[in-house]
Amino acid sequence: MTTFDITQTANPAQSKKVLFDVQHAVAIITLNDPTSLNALHSDMIAELSAALDKALYDAQVKVIVLTGAGRAFCSGGDIREMVAALDTPQDSAHMAYSLADGLGEVVRKIRKINKPIIARINGTAAGAGMNIALACDFRVASDDAKFLQAFVNIGLVPDAGGIYLLTQLIGAAKTTQLVMLGELLDAKTAQDLGLLHRLVPADALDATVTQLTERLCALPTLALAAIKQSINQVAYTGLAAALEQETIYQAQMAQTQDFQEGVRAFLQKRPAQFVGR
Repeated sequence: MTTFDITQTANPAQSKKVLFDVQHAVAIITLNDPTSLNALHSDMIAELSAALDKALYDAQVKVIVLTGAGRAFCSGGDIREMVAALDTPQDSAHMAYSLADGLGEVVRKIRKINKPIIARINGTAAGAGMNIALACDFRVASDDAKFLQAFVNIGLVPDAGGIYLLTQLIGAAKTTQLVMLGELLDAKTAQDLGLLHRLVPADALDATVTQLTERLCALPTLALAAIKQSINQVAYTGLAAALEQETIYQAQMAQTQDFQEGVRAFLQKRPAQFVGR
């Protein structure tokens, strides 16, 4: 077994925030902003969307691996971009709508691409980062991974298909618990809930992902594509409508005082004092 080399793509010195590499018919897409724990800002979202297109149209690619550079998979939306838009409710609404719309397009592509997509989850997967992983066909996580639906803690609703994807995977009751309480999940709890396909020690993560990619690459690509589209037709028919609705909600919530308070409290490392406005 030839383990693919994530370190070939994960280079903090590179200016690109999303890196693309093909090894052994596997496209490796790496979120590459480790200093922010790969927080998703507008430029990164656009680069991620373009990388997914590149993997789709590359005839050499049979399987796609999505991962993060450094010690996190993805920490969710970039708080710096949110802070920059706090001056007026209109700025906040525009920012939130734009980010949620871009993230929705990424999730739509992950589901529509007719190739298996594996989320290689190293460290934190929070907010939209967690939801992008949930959209993938397989999720393989290291035992030090952490998961968080952080939106409610800053006065927002889940984007990137979070509520829809969670409900499909674990049902409405458990989804309600995760998104309303906004509590941190360790990797074992995430596995017990049914969110992960494999949970392995950190030093076995790459070998495990490689084994899965080799298995998928050896299978008939046309059959895999048909299986994925069949699953979409059964389990994901409401995804597009859910993405549109959450984008509207996100823009509405971003205009509230509670959102401003949530962001400021997060930056000041203090409990938020929400007022319902």
